[in-house]
Amino acid sequence: MITAAVAGIAGFGGLRTLATVVSEEKLPPEEPPIAIRKYGPPNMTIVQLIQSNTLRRSYPYALTTLLRTAEKLTTIKINPEPEIISSFEDEKIFKHPFVYVNFADRPDWTFTPLEQDNLKKYLDRGGFIFVDAGINAEFLRGNVKHGQHHSFGEWEACPPLREAFATIYPEKSFEPLERSHAIYTSFYKGLPDPSILPDTVRDFVTNEKWPQGTYSAVAMKVKGRIAVLATPIISMGWGKNQLGNWRTTIRFRIRESGPGLSEYLSTAAYDGARYETVREDGLKDVIYCQKTPPLPAWAHEPDGGWRVFRYYHSREISDYAHIFYTQLGINFIVYALTH
Repeated sequence: MITAAVAGIAGFGGLRTLATVVSEEKLPPEEPPIAIRKYGPPNMTIVQLIQSNTLRRSYPYALTTLLRTAEKLTTIKINPEPEIISSFEDEKIFKHPFVYVNFADRPDWTFTPLEQDNLKKYLDRGGFIFVDAGINAEFLRGNVKHGQHHSFGEWEACPPLREAFATIYPEKSFEPLERSHAIYTSFYKGLPDPSILPDTVRDFVTNEKWPQGTYSAVAMKVKGRIAVLATPIISMGWGKNQLGNWRTTIRFRIRESGPGLSEYLSTAAYDGARYETVREDGLKDVIYCQKTPPLPAWAHEPDGGWRVFRYYHSREISDYAHIFYTQLGINFIVYALTH
């Protein structure tokens, strides 16, 4: 069933407009149930920051695909082509309410004095910044590509991001975003239908990995609202090619246990490193990694239990991840424009 809601979109510079947001919970984002009629040119543009070579940006077709999908599914008139900037010194940010940054597209997160000044004004006035891949577990930080291809459910922004924004708001910090937050239900509500998933992964995905369609995220709030949002990588799930096929293949990392496993792992030898990662409840898992590549092999959890990581891949799993990551991206856009 299609539901509709009218929401005020906070305009920049004091301007406000109205948009009717139409949501459909069952169908994949790329298959809208009805055609939505719109008139006139696009009136909302997203800014994308790319400090490195624009030809080498991470997932170059991801954001455009997401914006086209959002344009198709909502009555928000979105320009499918983002406005590209190379630093926050660019005053173009003041013309637009939403800035997207893939963490890897800015090699140096040291803000210049002008960037600090601009960002303070931008965020104080209601701007919204989404830092994709702004959460990277420590074992993924050795090579920037690891954090681009592997997400991990940690609830702590990576150190360079924390340090950068501390220069703007020394009294603030990134805090874990509760799963009940309205950002997860601003357009889509809940997970896509998980019945297409294999039995081996369905329970973990729906109960632990992405319960109720949520995701690990941290946020810095300014004047009581989310001003800066950071998550593990999700843009790897957005991009499509000219034929409409997904550009990437995604697999699931699942934690599994079994009889006698805890006793075995507690004394097992390993050749990789050991890391601590922050959980949603503030406690820490101890992650044991294989040596090459540095991916988690097993975890010692705060309750004393041990579980191994297993990887599952199939067309159904990959498609499901793409649909969910697109759903998250649209939720973030709609929330930022209506709050």
